[in-house]
Amino acid sequence: MEKAKVYFADFHTIAFGEGLPDKLKRLIKKAGIGQIDMAGKFVAIKMHFGELGNVSYLRPNYVRAVVDVVKELGGEPFLTDCNTMYPGSRKNAIEHLRCAWANGFTPLTVGCPILIADGLKGLDEVHVPVEGGEYVKEAKIGQAIMDADVIISLTHFKGHEMAGFGGAIKNLGMGGGSRAGKIEQHISGKPHVDESLCRGCKRCFKECANHGLEFDSEKKKMHVNQENCVGCGRCLGACNFDAIIFDNFHANKLLNCRMAEYTKAIVYGRPNFHISLIVDVSPNCDCHCENDLPILPNLGMFASFDPLAIDQACVDACMKATPLPNSQLSKNMARKDFVDHEDPFTNSNPNSEWATCLEHAEKIGLGTREYELIKL
Repeated sequence: MEKAKVYFADFHTIAFGEGLPDKLKRLIKKAGIGQIDMAGKFVAIKMHFGELGNVSYLRPNYVRAVVDVVKELGGEPFLTDCNTMYPGSRKNAIEHLRCAWANGFTPLTVGCPILIADGLKGLDEVHVPVEGGEYVKEAKIGQAIMDADVIISLTHFKGHEMAGFGGAIKNLGMGGGSRAGKIEQHISGKPHVDESLCRGCKRCFKECANHGLEFDSEKKKMHVNQENCVGCGRCLGACNFDAIIFDNFHANKLLNCRMAEYTKAIVYGRPNFHISLIVDVSPNCDCHCENDLPILPNLGMFASFDPLAIDQACVDACMKATPLPNSQLSKNMARKDFVDHEDPFTNSNPNSEWATCLEHAEKIGLGTREYELIKL
């Protein structure tokens, strides 16, 4: 397979000159988005609206820039995401829309409608065959995503407590799965609580939507109910004391493989285009109701027709970046027991793993990891 083309623009601007939204428009046009026939077509822009309390998600200004270009090309764009499998402000379509509005995403600000792809309760799904799938034969994808004629991923590239980083593949594969699809991707492993490290703070407790955690009021310790737990890993990200440990060492790798296969189910056989911004690189997912300081500097905007190549280009840029001071990453690196993985995402979240996702994506033909970086 020949190298994929990945287009790049940094965040530099000139005083009284072109703003970043216009620079993003210029980037995606240079990357060839105009090659897609969008005239009269429904165009799904898959993104993440951010959890209430989180402010590291992509600003609506960037979204509006992409919407404007799609409309210039004659497309009928809509923003979309699927409901979550955990508590929070996005577990059904009504709360999800209210969250999007509160975070600045309205038809007035972004210039197009917002549709929650898997419906009111997360039950509106399409079973999509996975061409060459090893772990998933039929992916459960939000109905509106599969009804679209064109799919565009607009991704905030950031850290993640399980998948290492959240890029285009995670945005599409995990984000495009219905509630049942998300459970299917997570179900490989379940955690246990190390009582010697548990502080009994109950921070993890509020993150569980499946009655998978039980608090021992006498010992003041948390325990995992193995029958109810679905292995989503939300408790892992919530614990500040490393007291929650996955029993299946390969759980993250299996999650990554399934995400890649779900992504292939979404993009296979129809026009797709991918945009990722390395900005406000929080250590954890935008699904959190908070965000810590960025672990890496703002590096730039990327665009490509290849979802795997754009993830590889983004992670390569992050590998070369200098960790920011006072961040979760730099604090971890200052610990006496620190083991350097030479990887900012693993150094930030030692229980995470991301390489398997890209390896498996290439294996199943989602794209290529070989790319040519073309600077704007």
